[in-house]
Order: sequence, then C-alpha cells, then structure tokens
Amino acid sequence: MVAHNIPFTMLGAGMLWFGWFGFNAGSALAANGLAAAAFLATNTATGAAMLGWGIVDKLKGRKVTSIGAASGAVAGLVAITPAAGFVGPVAAIAIGLAAGIGCAYAIDIKWKAGFDDALDVVGVHAVGGIIGALLIGFFAQTLVNPAGANGLFFGGGWALLGKQAIAVGTAIVFSFTGSWILLKGIDLVMGLRVTSEEEHKGLDHSQHKEAGYAFDHAHAATLTEEAV
Repeated sequence: MVAHNIPFTMLGAGMLWFGWFGFNAGSALAANGLAAAAFLATNTATGAAMLGWGIVDKLKGRKVTSIGAASGAVAGLVAITPAAGFVGPVAAIAIGLAAGIGCAYAIDIKWKAGFDDALDVVGVHAVGGIIGALLIGFFAQTLVNPAGANGLFFGGGWALLGKQAIAVGTAIVFSFTGSWILLKGIDLVMGLRVTSEEEHKGLDHSQHKEAGYAFDHAHAATLTEEAV
C-alpha cells in the first residue's frame, strides 16, 4: 500500500515519541530519579527499535524507509512502556532491538493468517507489548526501582518472568474474548465488513461520498452530487 502522506506520518511519529515521555516518565508522578530513568529508557529503546526494524528491512532486501523507521519507533515505544520504570538504559537497548526486529517480522502474520489489520496493530502493538512485558522478567532491576523485583539476568531467578508470562496470557485471553463479543455484536446489528466492491472503491468514497483530494472540478462535482 502506497503511503498517503510521508511528511505527516513522520510528524505524527515525532509527536507520539515526544508525548510518550509524559506517558512513561509521568507515571512516576514526580520529577525524580525514577522519572528520569523511565524517560531515558523510553528514548533509548525507541531509537534501538528503529535500528532493529531497519536491519530487518535490509535483511529482506528492502530499502530502509521513513515509514519503516516510524513503525520501528512505535514498536519500541510500545515494548518499553511496561518496562520503562524498571530497567536501565542498556536493557532498554536490548528491549528496543528485540521489539524492532520481532515486530518487523510479525507484521507478515496478517498475510499468512488472512485477517484485516491496516495499521499492523497485531504485528506492532500486540507483539511489541508481549516482547516488552516478557523481557521485564529478564532485565528488571531493583536498583532502578526498589518497588519492583530483579529479573533473571540480575539474580532474581525465574519468578518474575513467570508472573509476567501469566499477566501476558491473561491479557491476551481477556482482550480476544472482549473484542470477539463486541465485534460479533456489531456484526449482528449493522454488519462488520463492507463489500469487496466498496473496499476497492475506497471507504472515503463508498461510506462518506467524499475524498481527501479532488484533483479536478469534474471529480469534485461528482462527489458533491453523490453526497446530495
């Protein structure tokens, strides 16, 4: 799919990156060392994820693109969110790289499984979140956050990883079940999918009788008449 507007994509990615500092560092609810650690981990992991995504693009024989960089950044932001207040900067690099590489491969799941996912939510958000949540079990340090626990690599054994795995599994079951119920309800009431013809024509046109760009007066007039 050809990107709609790459400058806007990069602008949006930058706004997300900047806003995420308030999300992660702000969770400390104070301007203290924990907030600074979360801020640093967030920025470091996001940069590492961009590099990880680019590495996969090169391995697949593709060019490293702006869209890929933005996707990698989002994968890093998602993955570091559960871990930001519990891991150091070196661990954040490892988490970011793992997320960038893992999510870059995971976006192909939709083609193999055959489900719609225009924004690669499963490949980036679901897989990125799972990676980040599980890696807390390896990289967490009480040196960063005394309220947490040490992960496997810092003498904490397998206990924390086991708890994170249970939490991930619970979240998957809850999210899948809740989403299935909601979507099934929508499908019964008003239908969940458009027809193949409407999808090919474009949802802006088929559902709203408008388009992002009207390149000539005739096109604009046609859309106006159909809308009326």
